Amino acid sequence: MIDTDADGAVADGNGGYSAASRDEHVVRASAGAGNLIRRLFQQRTRLWQQTLPDDITGPQFTVLGVLYLRGAMDQRTLGHHASLDKSTAAPIVERLRLRGLLTVERDTADARRKVLALTPAGQEAVVRLAPYAAQVEDLLLGDLSPAEREQFFHLAYRILGVHDAT
Repeated sequence: MIDTDADGAVADGNGGYSAASRDEHVVRASAGAGNLIRRLFQQRTRLWQQTLPDDITGPQFTVLGVLYLRGAMDQRTLGHHASLDKSTAAPIVERLRLRGLLTVERDTADARRKVLALTPAGQEAVVRLAPYAAQVEDLLLGDLSPAEREQFFHLAYRILGVHDAT
């Protein structure tokens, strides 16, 4: 926990508070990593919307891509592979089901589990949209060399605490 006085000044480590340390924290908090991550996300969203010829979202494409690459699976496993929590995955799955891109069926061995699978239309959509999704990544990271891209992903996964990105 950060030690502050009544005015919000941050302790300087010697029991005192300085306006300079307070200002430094304001600068870091307002122009630091969080702000940069938000700006990157906004840029990616803009590029996604401009590039993809369909109204599918990035998380929806991720769900389709995971099912395409790994085959049918239960919703919990899908959430793990797509890095989506249950409350985020459920509405995405329902939207894709309503669009006829995936099926949701009860597992015959365990009725509590829902098994998700791509429909033929879902398979066609992911294959058709994949080049556009790849183009978004190229546009977003285009100024980075291959080594810089690798470092970008390495650092981002390290920040997330993910050691195996698969």
